[in-house]
Amino acid sequence: MTSSPRKEVFLHPGEWIFAGREHVISTLLGSCVSIVLWHPQLQVGGMCHYLLARRSERSGGELSGRYGDEAMLLLLREVLATGRPLQEFRVKLIGGAAILATLEGEHGSNDVAARNADMARLLARQLGLTVQAEDLGGASPRMVMFDVQSGDVWVRLTQDNETGAALAGKKRKKT
Repeated sequence: MTSSPRKEVFLHPGEWIFAGREHVISTLLGSCVSIVLWHPQLQVGGMCHYLLARRSERSGGELSGRYGDEAMLLLLREVLATGRPLQEFRVKLIGGAAILATLEGEHGSNDVAARNADMARLLARQLGLTVQAEDLGGASPRMVMFDVQSGDVWVRLTQDNETGAALAGKKRKKT
């Protein structure tokens, strides 16, 4: 049996994907958040890269991956298409770094990063999902890589904190 070649996909802000085992998905997060869903038996999973927790005004039209609540709905459509219960999927939450607040020296009600992180947690809670791992908050951007075959998610903090973390229950390691 020959293995199929790996397909690397880089998600830009507002993008999302639901794919099979041959995919390795990556993205770079600042205040944005990624929600990762993975099914261990089917070896399928999805990842989004959203910019804002929700749209300020909903005017109908198509769902957009730019907003956390809508990105989750887009992923849920794909989950439902597998025919497996949502609760069988493993969930990981990453991102929401206070990049702008750190640069400007401000914190407060206008904290996009905190609202993004709170939305990821809220969505998981509302859907009855158990979050397997999360790496939310802080002040450093994150490079994220998700291997759909294994379900492993690696996070590398950038800037001063050059550390690697596998969100598969492993300890953080220096890279």
